[in-house]
Amino acid sequence: MADDDRIRCTYWLETGDDPARAAEVIAGEQSSGTFVALANETAELKARSGARVDRLEVLGHAAQPSLPTPAHAPGRTGRYTQCTLSLSWPLANLGPSLPNLLATVAGNLFELRQVTGLRITGLELPEAFARRYPGPAFGIEGTRRLAGVPAFDGQRGGPLIGTIIKPSVGLTPDETAREVRQLVAAGIDFIKDDELQADGPGCPFDERVRAVMREVRAGEERLSRKVMVAFNLTGELGEMKRRHDLVLAEGGSCVMASLNSIGLVGLLELRRHSQLPIHAHRNGWGALTRHPALGWDYAPWQQLWRLAGADHLHVNGLANKFSESDESVIAAARSVLAPLRPSHPMRAMPVFSSGQTGKVAAATYAAVGTADLIFASGGGIFGHPGGLAAGVTALRQAWHAALAGIPIERHAQSHRELHEALAFW
Repeated sequence: MADDDRIRCTYWLETGDDPARAAEVIAGEQSSGTFVALANETAELKARSGARVDRLEVLGHAAQPSLPTPAHAPGRTGRYTQCTLSLSWPLANLGPSLPNLLATVAGNLFELRQVTGLRITGLELPEAFARRYPGPAFGIEGTRRLAGVPAFDGQRGGPLIGTIIKPSVGLTPDETAREVRQLVAAGIDFIKDDELQADGPGCPFDERVRAVMREVRAGEERLSRKVMVAFNLTGELGEMKRRHDLVLAEGGSCVMASLNSIGLVGLLELRRHSQLPIHAHRNGWGALTRHPALGWDYAPWQQLWRLAGADHLHVNGLANKFSESDESVIAAARSVLAPLRPSHPMRAMPVFSSGQTGKVAAATYAAVGTADLIFASGGGIFGHPGGLAAGVTALRQAWHAALAGIPIERHAQSHRELHEALAFW
C-alpha cells in the first residue's frame, strides 16, 4: 500500500480513442470533471481534487473491441489500443471510506464510451485506511487456536481439513446434525454450510445451529477438541447480528457470510459486532472477473474485504470444477496471505475448495509455500468407498505426504485410505 496520502489504482485499459485522451476522460469522470467544461472547475480545484494520470503505457493493439461498444463511440475502426493505466486520487476527496473508495476506483468508468475494456489490476491505499478499518479479528493464528489445529512444525500440524454439508440444500436440521456427527467422528477440522443454505423454512437457522452444536459439543467431550463449523448467517443486518449471537451462545466458533450479498457495509457491521471468525464466501465473484477485459483481479478486490474484517477468504482451488486457471487461484491465495501492510500485518486464511482432492495437495503446498489454509473437499471425502472417516484420513495422509515431500503414490503404498482414494479422486 502507498505510504503517502494518495489512493492509487492500476487498470488494464482498452480504448478506440487516443489513449491519453481516454485516460483524462476517466480521470475526470472519477474526480472533478464532467462531460462539459464548468466555470467553477478551476485549475486550482483540478490540481487539488482531480484524479492524476500517473502512468500510461501502451501494450498493444486489437482489431476488434473486447466489449460491446456503441457505433457512436470515439475511435478508429480496426484499431483498439490496450494499455496499462495508473490513476491516483488525493485522500481528501473521500477520506478513508471503503464504500466511497469503491465508487471512486470502480464507479462510472467501466461504461464510458471511450472504454472498450477495463479491468482493475492493482490497488494501493494510504495508511489511513489501515488505521480506520479493523481487518481480520482472528486471521490464521486465531482460527488455528479455535479449531485446535497447530501450524505445521515439521512433524505435526498442517492445513485445516474441511468439508461442506452435502447435499447443499434439502436436509432438515436433524439430518444436518447427523451428518455433522459423522464428520466429527471422522476427524474433520472444519465444516461449513453451503452458501445456498441460510434460513429457509425447510432448515431454519436457529434449529440447525442448535441441532448441529449439540453434536459438536458431544464430540468435544469425546475427543477433547471442538470442530469449527461456519454457519451461514447471511441476511439483513439485524438478522446477522442475532444469528451470530445464537452461534456464540451455543458455543460455536465461526460464522459465514456471502460477501457480494451483504456488501462492504454489511461485513463492516458484522465485524464490529462479531466475537467469532468470519468465513467470507465470494459467491458471485465470476461475474466480476471472468471476462479478461472487464472487472477485477482478485488481489485488489480482496484488500477491501480483508480491511472490512474477513478472517477467511475463498480462492477456489487447483484443478477446480470452474473456469478459473491454476495461475489465477495461486495468485489469489498469495494475495490473501500477504500482510495488508507493515502496520497491519494480520493475514487472512485462504480457503481452497471446488472439486478439491488429495491429488492437488502437493501442488497447492508448492504454490503457496505454506499450510496456513483451509482445504475443503466435498466429494473427495464423501465419495470415499471406505466412508467418511476414510475420506478424511485419506485427505490428511495426502497432505502429510505433501508437507514431507513424499510422492503421493509412494505414500499410498503404506496408507490404505489414501491408496483407495487415489482410485476415485
